[in-house]
Amino acid sequence: MTHRLKGVKRDRVQSSILSGLVSVNGRVTDKVSHKVKGGDKVNGTIADLKPQSSKYQQSNNLVLKLSTKAFSKFPGDSNSDDSPDEITGRRCNYSGVKLEETVDGNTGKLRLDCWISSRIDGVSRARVQSSIRSGLVSVNGRVTDKVSHKVKAGDKVNCTIADLKPLRAEPEDIPLDIVYEDEHVLVVNKPAHMVVHPAPGNATGTLVSGILHHCSLPTCSFLGEEVLSDVEDASDDELNVSPYDSSVMCEPSVRPGIVHRLDKGTSGLLVVAKNEHSLVDLAEQFKKHTIKRVYVSITCGVPTSVSGRVDIPIGRDSNNRIRMAAIPGSPKSGKSRHAVSRYKVIEELAGGGSALVEWRLETGRTHQIRAHAKYLGIPLMGDEVYGGTKNMALSLLQPKTPPRFHGKLSQLVSRIERPCLHALTLGFRHPFTGENIHFTRLPPPDFAEILSELRAINTEKVTHPKYY
Repeated sequence: MTHRLKGVKRDRVQSSILSGLVSVNGRVTDKVSHKVKGGDKVNGTIADLKPQSSKYQQSNNLVLKLSTKAFSKFPGDSNSDDSPDEITGRRCNYSGVKLEETVDGNTGKLRLDCWISSRIDGVSRARVQSSIRSGLVSVNGRVTDKVSHKVKAGDKVNCTIADLKPLRAEPEDIPLDIVYEDEHVLVVNKPAHMVVHPAPGNATGTLVSGILHHCSLPTCSFLGEEVLSDVEDASDDELNVSPYDSSVMCEPSVRPGIVHRLDKGTSGLLVVAKNEHSLVDLAEQFKKHTIKRVYVSITCGVPTSVSGRVDIPIGRDSNNRIRMAAIPGSPKSGKSRHAVSRYKVIEELAGGGSALVEWRLETGRTHQIRAHAKYLGIPLMGDEVYGGTKNMALSLLQPKTPPRFHGKLSQLVSRIERPCLHALTLGFRHPFTGENIHFTRLPPPDFAEILSELRAINTEKVTHPKYY
């Protein structure tokens, strides 16, 4: 590209590529050393110049559309690149990325949002849907705001990915179940169906909004980060927190901090830092994996081994972008992260069709327990994303129970509205006193009722060695 735009520096072109502003044959690439060949169609937008000072900002966008002619290489090119393919820690936000492509002839009818997501590597489906609803997508020259619009072979699709919109957490008068509070930390028992912090599709009614109202603290701004789906928080993943992290605080001053998260559907204990010192101290404890966390779940089926340690990396599922997956083998750069969960069966329920399982986390990855449970073949009951569907639950429960219970089981399963997972125990060193403190809260009524009804059919306690 440098050779096609006279006067544009190579590092400016590389910055544009790394920012996701260049596509080859309709597919966005962030690899600066990507090889192009004769006939390739390259679309590119040159990135804005970074302002030299906060007082002045220069905008200089150049849009480039070209087809490369048959060539081996441009004069002066070498077989190597001057800079590495990736810059560690850089994250492409896809704002302004353009897609102009005709739907392939081998493609059947597909939802518009699904097709666009498949053509722009790494972009979230929620982000694509936002772009469609914002009127930034047209099919055969006609703008459509319907995300489920069906595209077929031969349709010409033009798309521009919408800018990320900053999210603001406004104080809201939301009842909180406060387990512990002092001037430094706050421990909350989060209900199921509540999102921890603002995210696309969940801008209000969040735990953070309730805390801001409770503590009468200034409004906090969050970067509009991408999540795993429209309705779930990218959660139970420790945050790489610094007191100046824009995803946690709006400026470098003392503000409340979310140090870890829980899924929207997960209930239980969560600690929040109320000042900068506590935020940094708790973040370091999470980083060193010294925080004690115990979860309980109701699973579909019983694991082959009644206790064990799952040491399987977790990364995004290549077949389904809204979920994570346990990926055996060494963690691959950018593809998966080290993840370890310990589990033990507390009770076998309903003749072995289900189990009450305890989990202890050695790491904290997005959807770690849910992904590891699926890997073990015991998805959490009610976890539609990870295989714990109502049909799965019934297929395991009914063969293990007498026919007289089948109607009751069908009614029971039909009432489940979230993954049966609860953060039971939380322990940490107090950031100021240094005292080790622990908190426990039993599961809420919806979880307890399911457990009680399964126990009423049949239950068998499982004993474990004392050293567990």
